[in-house]
Parts: sequence; C-alpha cells; structure tokens
Amino acid sequence: MQSLVLIIWLALCAVQDARQRHIANVLTLGAGGLALTYVVCTGNTWLGAGAEQAGWAALLALAFTLPGYVMKRMGAGDVKLMTALGLATDGMHLLGAIIGAGLASALWLLLAPKVWLHMSQGLRQRLRFFRHEASRKQPYAPFVLIGMVCTLLWIH
Repeated sequence: MQSLVLIIWLALCAVQDARQRHIANVLTLGAGGLALTYVVCTGNTWLGAGAEQAGWAALLALAFTLPGYVMKRMGAGDVKLMTALGLATDGMHLLGAIIGAGLASALWLLLAPKVWLHMSQGLRQRLRFFRHEASRKQPYAPFVLIGMVCTLLWIH
C-alpha cells in the first residue's frame, strides 16, 4: 500500500513537471515534511527502512542533485523531489530511481526524434517540454517515476 501512495505522489509530480516544467512546493515540501514527520514519529521510512537510512538517503539525494542545480541542469523542484523521496524510502530505492531515471532519459533522447513525429498534436502540445530540440533541460520527474516503478518491481 505504501508503494502505491509513493507512486501516486510521483505520478502527480511527473504530470505537473511534464506539463509545466515545474513541481509545486505543496507536492515536494509537503511530501518531504510528511516523510520527515513519519520518520521522526515511527523511527522508520514509509517503506520500512530505519531512520538513519532515511537521513543517508536524503543526503545522497542532495549530493546527486545539488551539482545539477548549481550547473542549471536541474530545477529546485527536482532537488526537493529527490530529497523527499530519500526521506520516504532508503538509499537503495533512491539509487534505483536515479539510475532508472537516467536510463529512461537516455532512452527517450534516442527515441524522441522518431516517436515525436507519430504523436498527436494535442499530446505534443501537452508534453511540449519533452520535445527533443526544445531544451537541454528535460522534465526530470517523469523519468524518476519510471525509475522508481522499475526499482519497486525489481526489489519487491
């Protein structure tokens, strides 16, 4: 059940990021605050890891995302999303989501020129930030969602 809530939250973040190239603070800071409160109250993360693993996962998320933010390759919402994900899960799930996101992003960059031509105009308009020539900074949350789903399927 906890995995389903996590996936729903990531899906909401992914939809907003894909459509607006922005993730609302309500989704990122809200989820991060809830995850931190849950860890403090229960001593475990949402997926059952220990509190110390949540802390390490949050630090790991910051270590991986802050350089991208400083180099303007990631937005602040991406940093907050990954930190909240670290607080809600553990290092293994976080690394799986990051690796899966990287692989999904690379696959999209390879397939986008061909797939984009066959998409309906309405879908292209809704997902305009995914256009391969639009920007070097693609929405990140949809790829994190794919990476997390694959990680949950792999681990569980």
